[in-house]
Amino acid sequence: MHRGDNGAMRTVLDQLITGLSVGPVALARIASATGSVPSAVGAAVLVGPSGAVIGSLSSGCVDAAVVESAGQVLRTGEAMFEEFGVDDSGGFGVGLVCGGTIGVFVERVNPDRLPLLRDLRERIRAGAPVALTASLSGTPHWSLRDPGASDGWRALDRDIDDLLSAGRSGIVGGDGCEDAVRPRALVQVFAPPRRLILVGANDFVRELTVLGAQLGMRVIVVDARPVFATAARFPAADEVVVDWPDRYLRREIDAGTVGASCAVCVMTHDTKFDVPALTVALRARTPLGFVGALGSRRTHDDRLRRLRAAGLTDAELAPLRSPVGLDLGGHTPAEAAVSIAAQIIAERTHATGRPLHSMSGAIHRR
Repeated sequence: MHRGDNGAMRTVLDQLITGLSVGPVALARIASATGSVPSAVGAAVLVGPSGAVIGSLSSGCVDAAVVESAGQVLRTGEAMFEEFGVDDSGGFGVGLVCGGTIGVFVERVNPDRLPLLRDLRERIRAGAPVALTASLSGTPHWSLRDPGASDGWRALDRDIDDLLSAGRSGIVGGDGCEDAVRPRALVQVFAPPRRLILVGANDFVRELTVLGAQLGMRVIVVDARPVFATAARFPAADEVVVDWPDRYLRREIDAGTVGASCAVCVMTHDTKFDVPALTVALRARTPLGFVGALGSRRTHDDRLRRLRAAGLTDAELAPLRSPVGLDLGGHTPAEAAVSIAAQIIAERTHATGRPLHSMSGAIHRR
């Protein structure tokens, strides 16, 4: 099972719905991936009747082969599953140069899918976790699954719920046909986007809102000063909140909207903001995914002293990443934002942050 590249499917969803208003569209999705591959499970390509292509799976010759298969699927209506690995021919064969293997499911989507796809889009917009299941058969059966619900494939309910709770996409079931006890199915999970809460309203915050948005995160800026915390100053943010940061964080934690998938970066140099906010973040009953604080080493030492004076233990302070960011040698707000975003990614994926050329083995972890 793999954490899906469902941002790609989200990207083409509007175009798929628009295209179906005219006629059938071929949809190709990565259903399985092993080793080093260019895109994750859930990456999608659309091919219209005219041959117009939206999206990409590999940025290489695999895409050309998939588009050719999509044309056949549009003509016949029969879905197909294709596997692409390393091309050992030494010539111009179809394969992945990065060494991995992907399984691609190509199917024709007819206009009668529109109600389900519109429902899926609304659930995604509402931030509700939902899974789109499709049997890997010649005539795929689709359904939407909420956590804990049943779609009629009772032998697969537990497997689908496991993927939903983990926020992962993948193939479940056996190798039988559609009416088998455990039909083989692609489960594409759409989990709510990860949150990035930025405390402060300065140039560093503005640059980090841009990167956070590009990474598919829901970015919230929170600051108690209304003259600085404005949507006009932070156009890339999904939300700009005028409130005391500690009060906002406590409210969101109590509501259950902030948890393990959330990163909090305190970007102020004002102890009346950062110490209370960090205290709340570090004492959340469900540990947050990332807690960082901007500042020099002198600022960090002073901040630690104040946090200990507020009663935080060494164990509670251990998750704090301060000074936040990787050692890239940058100085500008934009460079600092890159180093902070890189650390957030590395912490989430348990990567080293080391240069790839100094390492061996697969580049893309699965």
